[in-house]
This record gives sequence, structure tokens and C-alpha cells, in this order.
Amino acid sequence: MMDLNSKSPDGPIETRWERHRFHLKLVNPANKRKYTIIMVGSGLAGGSAAASLAELGYHVKCFCFQDSPRRAHSIAAQGGINAAKNYHNDGDSIYRLFYDTVKGGDFRARESNVYRLAQVSVNIIDQCVAQGVPFAREYSGYLDNRSFGGAQVSRTFYARGQTGQQLLLGAYQALERQVGAGQVAMYPRTEMLDLIVIDGRARGIVTRDLKTGKIESHLADAVVLGTGGYGNVFYLSTNAKGSNATAIWRAHKRGALFANPCFTQIHPTCIPVSGDYQSKLTLMSESLRNDGRVWVPKKKGDKREPNQIPEDERDYYLERKYPSFGNLVPRDVASRNAKAVCDEGRGVGESGLAVYLDFRDAIKRLGVHTIKERYGNLFDMYQRITGEDPYQVPMRIYPAIHYTMGGLWVDYNLMSTIPGLYVIGEANFSDHGANRLGASALMQGLADGYFVLPNTIGDYLASGRFEKVDASHAAVREAEAKVASTVKRLLGANGTRSVDSFHRELGKLMWDYCGMARNATGLASALDQIPALREQFWRDVRIIGTGEELNQSLEKAGRVADFFELAELMCLDALERNESCGGHFREEYQTPDGEAARDDEHYSYAAAWEFTGVGNLPVLHKEPLVFEYVHPSQRSYK
Repeated sequence: MMDLNSKSPDGPIETRWERHRFHLKLVNPANKRKYTIIMVGSGLAGGSAAASLAELGYHVKCFCFQDSPRRAHSIAAQGGINAAKNYHNDGDSIYRLFYDTVKGGDFRARESNVYRLAQVSVNIIDQCVAQGVPFAREYSGYLDNRSFGGAQVSRTFYARGQTGQQLLLGAYQALERQVGAGQVAMYPRTEMLDLIVIDGRARGIVTRDLKTGKIESHLADAVVLGTGGYGNVFYLSTNAKGSNATAIWRAHKRGALFANPCFTQIHPTCIPVSGDYQSKLTLMSESLRNDGRVWVPKKKGDKREPNQIPEDERDYYLERKYPSFGNLVPRDVASRNAKAVCDEGRGVGESGLAVYLDFRDAIKRLGVHTIKERYGNLFDMYQRITGEDPYQVPMRIYPAIHYTMGGLWVDYNLMSTIPGLYVIGEANFSDHGANRLGASALMQGLADGYFVLPNTIGDYLASGRFEKVDASHAAVREAEAKVASTVKRLLGANGTRSVDSFHRELGKLMWDYCGMARNATGLASALDQIPALREQFWRDVRIIGTGEELNQSLEKAGRVADFFELAELMCLDALERNESCGGHFREEYQTPDGEAARDDEHYSYAAAWEFTGVGNLPVLHKEPLVFEYVHPSQRSYK
């Protein structure tokens, strides 16, 4: 059994990060220019880390498969970013943000990491304001805050409904400054397809140029993955169509353990599926639950128009069941309750798979102008997609796959089980446990990129000598040959079915058996069906074009091939975890009133899986979770 040393410091939690930083080895400023670091991904985590490392003096090679870092999926984040500034003087603090995050994650996260995240959150806002990020402000000029799920204070900073875009532009400008200074070499339209491990250490990556098909290697002293989550394994999700798991999955196959893969987040406020032709879903920000009220008709099968249903025939079910938090319960709770009322036959819309999010009362109270100021772009987007005016009729919403709490296992320094391979942002598993609170993804990505990684990576670089390696090294040639072989195999299948048809079938399997609710029978069925579908994919997939040109069919095929393998691990992890916690809801394990029932005696650990070959059972390693400050209890938002 592998020893998972989290390197979490001990002693008072308030000073752990400060003391830990003091004991880390440093790299002399003049020596930093001798080191090269590869950064894969250029979103909030990758872009901020690349800019920060270059500012320190390291040489950085930054890779993204988009045509510009500005197109990273971080741009799609809408509602805001959490920070414990307590500007509203409403009782917030670093400790309360720490407590809310541990509790919101259903006590399945590492306390030391979460406390550090809460500490660093206050620095992120200062950093972004200094960059010119146009956060919303009150009439006085002070930064404004709003509330998000799982908290009873207002700690979410926002830029209307486009916070991710504005934060990304700040990181992008910092990154481009370093590109201009010659400290960062940018490689757009370039996809990582393998990790190069030499003498047990991550020393580079193999990439494919998406315009020309050229496969080549890039070598460095350390590799950082900031490549986002794997929600697109479900086919329909709020993620950009290009978002994928290939970088972290190929690193997993080289020896990096994958932690808690079954911890996936369903976002309760998304525009419902409208037909089989859809290829993705659209998020409606959680911030809308500040002023919107969630309801369904009290009567089953009530097909009247919403404005014709009188107040006493409406069930504001979140406000009824959770009076303390109301519509701002955490995402997993809101999602399960939406599914429950739809399963009862009280869902709305043609499909019956939707609930109302109604702004009538807020418009009466605050006026249309204020609602427009807060959510105007979100209302416009909803109207363009659905043809309905949310100022006049309630929005229809339903849960959808949005975020993944699982990812590559990392220690307190954000290093994976492969020395020299660091993983940041959504690509790692570290901070959110079994359920992420709203507005905490942007917080984690920027905390890792601006403030944590720049401190911890120097300890690794200062701790050993790095032999010069070049493209002639046997490990480099082997990795390149493996990538070329996979590309050739995909192109050579010459079958009858499109990549998307396989992906859609896999996604439906995952949604049905490993989605909002899971059970042992369904998971066992999925574990029977996925390998058969994977074998059929390799036999019968049809990819038009060649490997020496821009070929999006080929790009998608490689990513879907990885999704097949990852899907199997997700179902296995969900089957092995005989409890319900956060976004992992096993129907066999629930309280009498339908809430998630944890089993702390047997499952208070991070499950870290070791790859042993395609089709072989992976090996489970466990990192025990110790709670010294926030003691596990049955979560209650009532």
C-alpha cells in the first residue's frame, strides 16, 4: 500500500500555512532563471500561476488547446468569487469561510487545505482589484457582496453575471505581460497527450499541434497541470465542448493517483434539456437564487401557465423545508430536491423535468432597474435561448452536471504522487470535499495560481539536481511513440459511427447510473456496459480526415477514449463508497427525511486510485481525513 503523505502541517490551524512556508526551501532569485516550468492550461489557475511564476523569474512554457488563453472555460463562470473580507459586517471571518467550506463539502476535505484557502481568499480580491477587475460596487464606492448557497453571510464579490470573464482578463493581462517580457513562451492550439517521466520525476510533456498534427516533446524541470475538470464525461454538461480530462488522465496512467472520481457536482440552476439534438447545457448563475424564488405547483400534473397559478397553490419547497437557508441551500441539496419534486410528477414545462425560478416578488420589491443591474446579462441570455422573458414569466430550471470535486491527488504543496508534477485548480481534488459551495471554484483556482504554487514549487526545485535531458532520451522517444500509436489506431478504426454518437451513449449511461442519484444495482450495470461500449468504440468509430491537419473529429476521439476509461473508475469509486455524502448520493444510504447519510466510521478518507492497466482493477489507497476543528455532524440547513 502506497503511503499517502499529505505533508499537512500540524499545530494551530491559524498559523499552519505561515509556518509551513517558512520551512520550505527557497530558490535564490538569480537561480530562478535557470529553471523551466511547463504549465498546461491557461485558465484562472493556469494563467495566474504562469504569470506569477514568470514574475518570480522562472522560464515558463504555457500550453492551451484554445486559440487564446482568453477562451479558457474559466470565462464561463458567472456568479462570483468568495472571500472572507466581512465588508458587510455581518459576522463573516476566515474561520467562518473555513467552517462553511468543510461543512458544505460534507466533511470529506482536508482541514489544512481548506483553512489556507480561506486565508488566501482575502489576498485574491486585493490582487484582482489592483489588476483593474471591475467588481460591482455599492453607491459609496466600496466593493459590493452578495450571498451564495451554503452560507448565511454575504461574501461573494462579483462583476454582474460575468465574474469569470473579468477575473480571467486580469490573469490574462498579467500573463501577456510576461509573454512580452520573454519570460513565458505561449503555445496555443497545442494539446498535451502524454506526460514524460524520467527517473521517477515529471520532466516534460508530449503534445500535438492541433493545426498541423505535429507530435513533439517539451522538456522542463517541473510540470504543472491546470486543465480543469472532467464533467464532459456526461456529454451534456455546462462545460465548454472542448473541456476534457485527457491531460490528467494520461498523467494518471503514468502513475499519478486519481482521488474521489465519483465526487461530481450537479448545479441546480441550468436551462433544462430541450431535445436530443443538444450538445451542451447552459448555466444560470447560482446568484439568481438571491432574488429568485424556487417553486412548483402543489398539484401533480398542473399544466397551467405559471402566472395563472395562485400563490396558495404554489409550493416554495426549499423555503418550506429549509427555513434557515431557504433558496440558498448548497447545490447538492437544491439539486436533489428539484429531482424529488419532478419525480413526484410536479415538474413543469413540456418534459416535466424543470422547476420555476421566479423573480416576480423581487421585481415588485426592488424594481426592474435593480434586477437588470444585478443580472441583466443572465436574463438576456435566458431570453435568447428559450424565447421567454424572465422579467414577465418565471425561468424554468433543472439540475445539470457542472463541476468535479474529484481530480488528481495532491499533497499540501499541490504535488501529485509523481515528484515534479503539480496539479492546480479544478484538476486536483484538494479543497471542496464531496460538494463545492458556489463561488469557490474561482477562489481555489486563483488561490492555487497566485499564492500557493509560487511558494511551494521552489521547495521541490531547490531539493535536488536536475540532469539535462533532451529529445533523444529513451523515455521521451517511448512517450512520443505511444502518442503516435494511439493517433494511428484511432484513424485506422475506419468504422461506421461518429465520435459524438459514442460520447452521447456513454454520457446517458453515466447520467442514468452515476448522476444525481446512484445505487449498487445501477452502478454494477454501468460497470458491465461501459467496457463493452469502449471495445465497440475502438472497433467501430469513424474519423474522417488525417492526422496531419486540423481534425476536430480526431481531437474528440482521443478525449472520448479517455472518458471511457475514466467513467469506469468513477462508477467503481461510487460503488465502493457505501455512503452518501455531498454530490455522491447513494439511494441506499439516506436519512429518514431524504438527506445524505454519511458513514464516518468507514469512509472518512480520500479515495486515491492507482492505475494498473486498461481493463484491470485499479488499486485503492486511502488518505484518512482527520477533523480537529470542524467536527463531522449531520449537515443541517433547516
